[in-house]
Amino acid sequence: MAGNVPAATRTLAVLRALASAAAPLTAASLARDLYLPRSTVYHLLSAMEDAGFVAHYPEEGRWGLGVAAFEVGAAYLRHDPLERLARAPIQRLAAEVAHITPAVALLGVLHGRETLYLLKDAPSTPVTIVAEVGVRLPASLTASGRTLLADLPAAQVRALFPNAASFVDRTGAGPMTLRSLNLLLGEERLRGWAEEDGFISEGVASVAVASHDHDGRPAASVGLTFRSDQADRGARAALAAAARRCAREITRRLSGSGAGPRA
Repeated sequence: MAGNVPAATRTLAVLRALASAAAPLTAASLARDLYLPRSTVYHLLSAMEDAGFVAHYPEEGRWGLGVAAFEVGAAYLRHDPLERLARAPIQRLAAEVAHITPAVALLGVLHGRETLYLLKDAPSTPVTIVAEVGVRLPASLTASGRTLLADLPAAQVRALFPNAASFVDRTGAGPMTLRSLNLLLGEERLRGWAEEDGFISEGVASVAVASHDHDGRPAASVGLTFRSDQADRGARAALAAAARRCAREITRRLSGSGAGPRA
């Protein structure tokens, strides 16, 4: 980290390091990992402790997040940040693909082994789907869920789906074992987008692409759901390309750039 980085940036770097650590850290380890002088780190930690953003554990000689950091995090969640940042891009996506085929645009997140849908924008031509805001569906069957699973470490996928009871069968189609799921995830990882056709409802298909947070972790899925008989392979590739552009915009917004002018 360059020596002329503003103090505010250094403070945020310390907070992020503490937030991402599995346990409290020593000042020496923070200084080493952030390439900062130890005296600077102690100065920052002291000021942040006074404001309640970090807590010192004297018996351990370590530092962790304080109550004020928790309060900021809780306030962030109350503001529904993901939905607010993604709402306009999802609306634009639904309008953009209307010339390809009527499709419902969806924003989803992983909730354990399920896909939880946070946003939905429907076309003027009705498309009947199961997914609604607040609905949860098996992540192994939905394109929205698998595009997120494809970005997770293999061990985490294995922990989510440890046995046959972890899988759900809705229409007789879709992966029902960890091996078949991993094969599908591998194909979709290489292709860059996930697809399902008839796994949730017969005659209904979906494509989806993942958005990522500032650390590159899968944060949400951008999906399009449509009638299977109204989109051939070329149309589905075009839908996936549009979803990818939308997902990239949401990723930029989540990372703090590209969110448009500030008032």
